[in-house]
Amino acid sequence: MSPYPKLLLTATPLQNSLLELYGLVSLIDEKVFGDVASFREQYSNLNNPAVFQNLKGRLAPLCHRTLRKQVTQYVNYTRRHVLVEEFTPHRDEQTLYDQVSEFLQRDTLASLPNSQRTLITLILRKLLASSSYAIAGALGSIRDRVQKELKRGTPGSLEDDLAEDYEALDETAEEWPDEQEPLTEAQRALMTEEVAELDSLLARAQNIRQNAKGEALLHGLQRAFEAAARQGAQRKGIIFTESRKTQDYLLELLEDNGYAGKVVLFNGTNNDERSKKIYQQWLASNKGTDKVSGSKTADMRSALVEEFRDRAEIMIATEAGAEGINLQFCALVVNYDLPWNPQRIEQRIGRSHRYGQKHDVVVLNFLNKGNEADQRVYELLSEKFKLFEGVFGSSDEVIGAIGSGVDFEKRVADIYQKCRTPQEIKAAFDALQASLSEEISDAMTRTRAQLLENFDEEVREKLKVRQAGTQEQLGRFTRLLMNLTQTELGDRASFTSERRFTLHQPPRDDVAAGQYAIPTRDEKLREDTGEATEHRYRLGHPLAQHLVEQAKTRDLSVVQHLHFDYAAHMAAGKGQIGALRDRVGEEGWLTLSLYTVTSLGQTEEHLLWSAFTDDGDVIDADIAQKFFEVQASVEHTDLAPPTALNDLQDTARNQRKEAINTRNLKAFEDAAARIDAWSEDLKVGLERDIKELDRLIKEARRAATTAPTLQAKLDGQRQVQELEKKRTQKRRSLFDEQDRIDEKRQELIDQLAGKLEEEESLRPLFTVRWSLK
Repeated sequence: MSPYPKLLLTATPLQNSLLELYGLVSLIDEKVFGDVASFREQYSNLNNPAVFQNLKGRLAPLCHRTLRKQVTQYVNYTRRHVLVEEFTPHRDEQTLYDQVSEFLQRDTLASLPNSQRTLITLILRKLLASSSYAIAGALGSIRDRVQKELKRGTPGSLEDDLAEDYEALDETAEEWPDEQEPLTEAQRALMTEEVAELDSLLARAQNIRQNAKGEALLHGLQRAFEAAARQGAQRKGIIFTESRKTQDYLLELLEDNGYAGKVVLFNGTNNDERSKKIYQQWLASNKGTDKVSGSKTADMRSALVEEFRDRAEIMIATEAGAEGINLQFCALVVNYDLPWNPQRIEQRIGRSHRYGQKHDVVVLNFLNKGNEADQRVYELLSEKFKLFEGVFGSSDEVIGAIGSGVDFEKRVADIYQKCRTPQEIKAAFDALQASLSEEISDAMTRTRAQLLENFDEEVREKLKVRQAGTQEQLGRFTRLLMNLTQTELGDRASFTSERRFTLHQPPRDDVAAGQYAIPTRDEKLREDTGEATEHRYRLGHPLAQHLVEQAKTRDLSVVQHLHFDYAAHMAAGKGQIGALRDRVGEEGWLTLSLYTVTSLGQTEEHLLWSAFTDDGDVIDADIAQKFFEVQASVEHTDLAPPTALNDLQDTARNQRKEAINTRNLKAFEDAAARIDAWSEDLKVGLERDIKELDRLIKEARRAATTAPTLQAKLDGQRQVQELEKKRTQKRRSLFDEQDRIDEKRQELIDQLAGKLEEEESLRPLFTVRWSLK
């Protein structure tokens, strides 16, 4: 939430985004902006290129935002595939729907308090579309509440009673504020009559034993599991419903139709016996480990997710499962009940369709062919908001453009409530779609893109240019680590591939024998989901750290002659190294030093490679490193390195030092510019406070002049005097604050300048005579 909610009440959508961005950034670094009001004044017109570039420059060091769709050409994201299961309600279900709908559409309805009618009507319609069990529970809750009100003689709240039927009630109620209006006498008089109608509707709902949508679920699950299996995905599916009563119904339905013992529930309390048993078993199996957090709520969630991952096939979740859990191992999302809020749908699908998902995600939705309004809502959610197809995150831009999903939900609820004929429904949804088309316009998209996406244009370009280079560096780093490991372990390990080896004799007590591997992306995911069987080998592993330290302590001061065998490298099928191929048959000298420099409060290390041939041809540092990707034999030499090698090393150090100084100079200039902008913002804020006091003084004087009584005039004059006193104090403090700000600015610059003082050292690591054959 923004730290400036009052300002956001009157801001435009663009200013809302800016202020939210300011609130976030100001928490990271107070030197970016000094005052939100002056910031808003400066950047109210982003259509001005100069204004926008200034904003971009101030945010660039701290804020980068890249949509997933912008990097799909560099990162392999999975997609969504939608399946629609159509159904037609049974006759008794349609009759119940029509009767409840007619009841809710009455102009006067005493059973629902005026202050809550809009919200409760929305909930009842959602429960009506969920299942007969869900609506039966809600109708019973309303009837019981009305009977209590008749006895008590005062209206009450339905929220506590409906919370069991509609779990997301508390959150929805916060999003749907209503003006409090007392019940009229006429509404109270209708209560007794409506209790009888509620009894009749409740009885009809309780007599329904077959739900057409439930039957469609069984068929749809079979289709969806088959679609997921074709991609190699596990037989795992999460079913979302908005009602706990429907959750219980679906559990019984699935258990009776081939899924007995394969279903786990997930809701806001999970106080059922099945969940409690899973929780206790999880606690016992993880006793004494760091998996147990001590929070029952968090541990219950972990236990249920693990049960779903390791044993169950289906999780039935209420809205409690739409946030805070990661289900990358599940590639099927079933929207048994479809929220009207697009953001809630995106949250649901995002549980499975997120980074780490190895398969395309199948999304199963249900469409009531007997309800014109339901069909149009699905059409908007699917075609206009593009929620169910494409790569995950593809709907970011569209959902963001319309602003709050609650507003869309309210507009849909208004259509359900006011329209009675198919023609009215069609006309209303046509109008809604037309207005949405305007909101999701190119102009809005461009504005949002200008504000948020253009900040990281350079980042995306670097991703594009360096994709191949990054993969090459990763492969080279892996080879270097494994080469060092193989050299240092010797016969204490056997190597089966470039990424795997078996450790037979551990060099330390804290290192276990067994299979080790540098994991690929898929292997990392298997480890994250509990499926890995090998030790994950990396530079931070204790074994690797031990071997690196062991290698670093080896004495390399004696000059040796290294005979690099490029022919053997090629014969082993390891691929050509073009930079070396052209130098086969040459000899020369090579040295490596460790250059350490401390500046800006940070210490960094650089390897300086220097090499040349006997003919005096200087070899680039990148090429010099590649020599060590080829096997070599070692021979003692009595030759002394030429002095030209030291000169070449000094040149390399000076070039590196110059590059660091250039980078630090830019860092200093950027920091100084941010400090200047910060201090200017604070000064503007003080000046604005004085202007506001000037305005208040004028108003107070005007009020005192027109006061009807002597006492009122005296009070007005006292108020004027108090305000003038504050203005005088503020003017004095302005100069004091300006001095303080300038002192602070100088202090920060002095600190930064002090950090620019460099300390450097150059430590030779080894010098070799080389030849390449």
